[in-house]
Amino acid sequence: MSTRIISAAVALVLAVVLVAFHSTILINLAVGALSVIAVMELFKAVGYDKFKHQMIACLTFAGVDALAAFFMFRLDTLYFFSYRFYLGIFVLAMCILYLRDHKRCDFTEFFGMLGITVLISYSFNMLIRLAQDNELVAFVPEKSQGRAQVYLVVLSLAAAWLADSGAYFVGTFFNKTGREVHHPWPEISPNKTLEGLVGGVITNGLLLVIVSLVFDGINDGFKVRYIMVFLAGMAAALIGLVGDLTASMVKRQTGIKDYGKIMPGHGGVMDRFDSALLVVPFMYYLASQGLLITIS
Repeated sequence: MSTRIISAAVALVLAVVLVAFHSTILINLAVGALSVIAVMELFKAVGYDKFKHQMIACLTFAGVDALAAFFMFRLDTLYFFSYRFYLGIFVLAMCILYLRDHKRCDFTEFFGMLGITVLISYSFNMLIRLAQDNELVAFVPEKSQGRAQVYLVVLSLAAAWLADSGAYFVGTFFNKTGREVHHPWPEISPNKTLEGLVGGVITNGLLLVIVSLVFDGINDGFKVRYIMVFLAGMAAALIGLVGDLTASMVKRQTGIKDYGKIMPGHGGVMDRFDSALLVVPFMYYLASQGLLITIS
C-alpha cells in the first residue's frame, strides 16, 4: 500500500505541473508519451510486438497525433498537415506492411493493430483538446479561458478516476457490515460488487460537484452547470466501468496481471487510464456542447 501511495503522490505532482502548463507543448509531449506507452503495452499484451516495423509505425502515429495538435491549434499554415492527412499516410503504410508480411500477419492482426493505435490515440487526443482547443471555451471571457480549460481537464480526469475510489469504499463498507454482496462480473473482475457500483455512481456525481465548487469559487469568468456535472459524473462512472472491465477482460484472456510496471503498485499506463480512455471523449463531447460550463 505504501508503494501505491508514493507512486500516486509522484503522479499527482507531475499531473499538477502539466495542468499548470496546459497551454505549452509540455502537455503534448507528456500525453504523447502516455499514448505511445499505452499502445506499446497493448501490443505486448496481445503479442503484436513481434511485428517490429508495424509497431514502429503505430508508435510513431501515436506520438505524431499528440504533437500535431499543439501546432494545429496555433498555426493555420499547418492546416494541410491535418489529421486526415497523416492518418491516411499511416493507414497506407500499414497496408503496405501487411501486404509485405501477409504470410505471417493475418487480417485480424492487421485490423487489430490499426484499431488499437487509432482508438488509443483518439482518446488521448481528446485530453489535449480539452487543454488547448480555444474554440471549446470561446464563449468564456479571454482572461478566464485558461482556467476554464484547466477545469475541464481536471473534471474529466476526476470523472474517470474518482468513481473507482467511491466504489471501493462503499463496497468495503457493505463487506464489513456482514451483508450479502453481489458480484455481477466474477470472471472479469471478481472484486467488483453491485453495491460498490451503485455507490461509485452516486459518489462520483457528488465528488465532481465538490471539485466544481472549488473551481467555481475562485473563478469569475464562467459558471458551472451543477446539475449537468452531477449527471455527467454518474454517467462517467458507468462509462468508465465499461472501459475498466474491457481492459480487465484483455488481461484475463492474455494471462497477464498488469499491462506494465511504469507505476509501482499501480501497473502500466493502461492500468491507470483504462477508464479514462472512454470517459475523456465523453466529457469532451459534453464540454463541446456547452453543457458543463456557461458564462457567469
